Amino acid sequence: MNRLEALRVFRVAASALNFREAATRLGVSPQVITRVIGQLEAELGEPLFHRSTRGVRLSAFGASLAEQAAEAIAGIDRIFETREAGEPEAIEGVVRIAAPGVLGRRWVVRALAPLLAAHAGLAIDVRLSEVVADVVDEQIDVGVRIGPMRDSGLVARAVSSASLHFAAAPSLLERCRPHDRPSLLAAPAVLMIDRNSGRPWPWMFADGQHAMPSRAVLTTDDPEAECEAVLSGIGIGQLPGHLALPHLREGRLVPLLEDLRPAPSTIYVYRTRRLPVPPRVRIVYDALCEALDACEGPVPLPAG
Repeated sequence: MNRLEALRVFRVAASALNFREAATRLGVSPQVITRVIGQLEAELGEPLFHRSTRGVRLSAFGASLAEQAAEAIAGIDRIFETREAGEPEAIEGVVRIAAPGVLGRRWVVRALAPLLAAHAGLAIDVRLSEVVADVVDEQIDVGVRIGPMRDSGLVARAVSSASLHFAAAPSLLERCRPHDRPSLLAAPAVLMIDRNSGRPWPWMFADGQHAMPSRAVLTTDDPEAECEAVLSGIGIGQLPGHLALPHLREGRLVPLLEDLRPAPSTIYVYRTRRLPVPPRVRIVYDALCEALDACEGPVPLPAG
């Protein structure tokens, strides 16, 4: 029997001042009461009861312990009473989120506003980076990731797709309009740096092949800077849909060679497998899943 249960037995025995009566109240044998009291006395090094032929009475130490035990047990019972009474669990504490920069700034932060307004005890720590987060070392509770989820220690939900589009500004296409893969790769290009390797990302194609453009006129490690460079007519870019699609729909960018673009990747929202899942983590996880469900939306594009 653990210490908490032993204190519960002692509290009943101290109230009854009769081991047989205490046993009846607890639904156990008198021998169990005697054994538990003996174990407590041995562990604490003090007698809890004075025994005589006329019965038992609490020792001074036992009387003091009875008061302490009653307070301790009442405190522990209060912890569980709200759950047992069906009262809602408090949404409070810190949730740490990891996400790619653009998705984080444009969708994650927006999704958090109503949660923070509704739950005064909730606090969010958002870490934005194009580098895949180390969930354990960085103590991430909820994250967003584009591409394969290979970590079996995570619970992940596929929430949306992440498309890639070859695109250029109309001003650039007045000077240079590629019509096939070789001419696309020979055109002025804006490239993204892979922060994990420090090298530019090659462009990906529908047949699964990767190729590096031969004329990289601007490289950057920031997706929004990449998109801005393409909008400015500096070069052609392979842009993520959540950045490119608004500009493609409004005509500020023109899609190129849509038949060559690769199949979309998957956007996942994940959390750790730690159980139980704290209410604050669960509510943030569900909110991000809902917010990112349509981060690209339908893709009606003009002909490229």
